[in-house]
Amino acid sequence: MSWADQQAMTLRWPDAGVAERPRRGDQTILLLTLLLVAIGLGMIYSASGVMAHKRFGDAAYFLKRQVLWLAFGLVCLLAVARTDLNTLRRLAVPMLFLGMLGLVLVLIPGIGVTVKGARRWLRVGMWTVQPSELMKVGVLLYLAHYLAKKGSRLTDFWRGFMPPLVVVGAIVGLILIEPDMGTAAVIGLVTLGLLFAGGARLGHLMVIGLAALPVLYLLVMRVAYRRQRIMSFLDPWSDPTGSGFQVIQSQLALGSGGLSGVGLGEGRQKLFYLPEPHTDFVLSALGEEAGFLGTIAVLLLLGWFVARGFAIALEADDPFARYLALGVCFFVGFHTLINVGVITGLLPTKGLTLPFVSYGGSSLAVNMIGTGLLIAVSRHRPPI
Repeated sequence: MSWADQQAMTLRWPDAGVAERPRRGDQTILLLTLLLVAIGLGMIYSASGVMAHKRFGDAAYFLKRQVLWLAFGLVCLLAVARTDLNTLRRLAVPMLFLGMLGLVLVLIPGIGVTVKGARRWLRVGMWTVQPSELMKVGVLLYLAHYLAKKGSRLTDFWRGFMPPLVVVGAIVGLILIEPDMGTAAVIGLVTLGLLFAGGARLGHLMVIGLAALPVLYLLVMRVAYRRQRIMSFLDPWSDPTGSGFQVIQSQLALGSGGLSGVGLGEGRQKLFYLPEPHTDFVLSALGEEAGFLGTIAVLLLLGWFVARGFAIALEADDPFARYLALGVCFFVGFHTLINVGVITGLLPTKGLTLPFVSYGGSSLAVNMIGTGLLIAVSRHRPPI
């Protein structure tokens, strides 16, 4: 029996004969999402206003774009939240192939949009879409479907454990070509986490981890800019105006905020010191303006989101729903941990957003879909 099954057994309802009926979705998870998004909008405007005015003549440029993505994300959230679990199950393989198609298209010259040497985006009208973000949904649906259908085989290394790793490995390979090592790492971690929850043997997971070490070494140390990131991570002050500049400015922002911050809108690091303070380093900007208390408040909200998601997963009696909810929690949790690690200098720079808070349309839309999935699972829990 898998770990997730063992935990769920403690929350079984005694009346197994009562038919499952869709009910009102979890309101706590929705409220947490809206609170985090509201904080994000405020910080995006504060952190990007000066830069946006200089570049585009409109201080609210990035805020307006994020609001449009939020509207799209809310539509996705509501649609997914009202979708039947069987429909989501049937979408698993089509979503996986659609995501892989996007990852292939983005690598084709003339189709994929290149920004700062990375080809990660597709242009759709006036918008740019990041297929690797949408791929997270495809991977999540696929893994949940696989574990629910063939989870009993996971203890068999070749017939049960390796097939999903081969599929996800191909996806990770395409993402690394872009290159986007941060997203590839998160997808890999979520995959291993779900396999462990599904009952995979710890020894098998350790074998994969050890086998990945030399590959990771080659990916990092044989690529100049990644090797430089490691050197800057180990000693950012060795190149304070170059590769170590962003981390140093992030730490200065967090330190200058003190306990309660310098005041909303009063931060100085966004005045062309901290690069792109509205995206991956938005928590640094928030730490400067709202201080340690504001930073902890946001992290507590994210922690509450993950904890509530785990509760929804453990209350689900359908294996597919359970793994779906666990996967959303893993994605949000790993994203948050890595983002916090980067801005504090505990991890090398990765380029991962803070869920619901950072600027980024594709990322926000996928996070909203994640909330929709949790609500969909909560709607189909058995009645108490």
